Amino acid sequence: MNITSISSTIFFSLLIFVSFAQQKKDKAKYVEYTNKFYNEIKKGISEFNSRDKEPRTSFKMDYSNYEIPKSKEEFTTIWCNDPISQGSTGTCWSFSTSSYFEAEVFRLTKKEVKLSELYIVYWEYIEKAKYFVQTRGNSEFPEGSEANAVSRMMKKYGAMPWEVYNGLDYGQVFHDHSKLFNEMTAYLSTVKRDNNWNEEVTIGTIKSILNHHIGTPPSSFKVNEKEMTPKQYLSDELKLNMDDYVNFMSLLEAPFYTKAEYDVPDNWWNSADYNNIPLSDFIENLKSAVKKGYSIAIGGDVSETGYSASNDVAMIPTYDIPSAYINDEARQMRFTNGSTTDDHAIHIVGYKESKEGFWFLIKDSGSGARNGKNEGYYFYHEDFVKLKTMNFTIHKDAVSEILKKIK
Repeated sequence: MNITSISSTIFFSLLIFVSFAQQKKDKAKYVEYTNKFYNEIKKGISEFNSRDKEPRTSFKMDYSNYEIPKSKEEFTTIWCNDPISQGSTGTCWSFSTSSYFEAEVFRLTKKEVKLSELYIVYWEYIEKAKYFVQTRGNSEFPEGSEANAVSRMMKKYGAMPWEVYNGLDYGQVFHDHSKLFNEMTAYLSTVKRDNNWNEEVTIGTIKSILNHHIGTPPSSFKVNEKEMTPKQYLSDELKLNMDDYVNFMSLLEAPFYTKAEYDVPDNWWNSADYNNIPLSDFIENLKSAVKKGYSIAIGGDVSETGYSASNDVAMIPTYDIPSAYINDEARQMRFTNGSTTDDHAIHIVGYKESKEGFWFLIKDSGSGARNGKNEGYYFYHEDFVKLKTMNFTIHKDAVSEILKKIK
């Protein structure tokens, strides 16, 4: 390469450098993403898919011929906390029975307490998982359970206030256990598939899932500046003795006035602690107890055409079965053929007597109870309770006479 060529190369390099040096330097920044036309596409698709849709309807009883209750203020009531929502969970059994025990604490001590429903749910899942391992996967693992599961868990693990442990994340308004339950059931299915029946490992994993989704319950906490464990809180602060609470059902599957198993999936531990009594005793003990100031935790079916969320009312229409024909056989037939199921758990907190009959005031944590004018409450006619309520939990003092008949 000669001197002329080198000079030319240097000249052009300097020219390019000067050109780049003089060029504007570009910058970038974050801007909101928009795609207006794609939004038009989505709008058009939505309008097309929703065109000419008929409104959803359901077959429901016409109440215009009846003087149904309009307000819970019409009822003679028993103290209870205001209704709260169970959110998107299958834990009505814990919400209703925790409400029941809150009312019991007030009846016995005049203390107003708010109990943690999720503390009971936490340990109930642990016990279900243990039983799943012990039975090699031949047991139910449902979201649901029964009222006597709450007394069972309290007896074993104690209780704690809602403000100490509520199972909600920061900023979370409603419970949502869909991911929690799906993760636990998916894990247990692998345990069964792999025949991996190590109880310690299984329970440790279930606890980690629960801790992640609803938090870890504390082993102790302060109440009125006093440190106590959950069991101490139950005995010393709440003054509740779980042995004082008894359970009833009314079915022809077992002899009356004997203890029997309530054969439903939510009774996953096969409790045979139910006093089986005739329907006449069943309804009369409910009515007499609530009139004496005892509230009651109950469970049963809530899927009938006489069940109306918008009217806050539950009745049995004559086109289903006339009142005079509601008897033990009618109950058993519906339970056997599946038209009566173990749907929901709720809390009786009052009563009213009128020309239409006897009404129970029902406190309900389900979403349907928020669609009427009395949020969190239903009015159950006695015929609905006679036909569709399958079990109840109550203090033994309220039913002392019927307990004398149990063999």
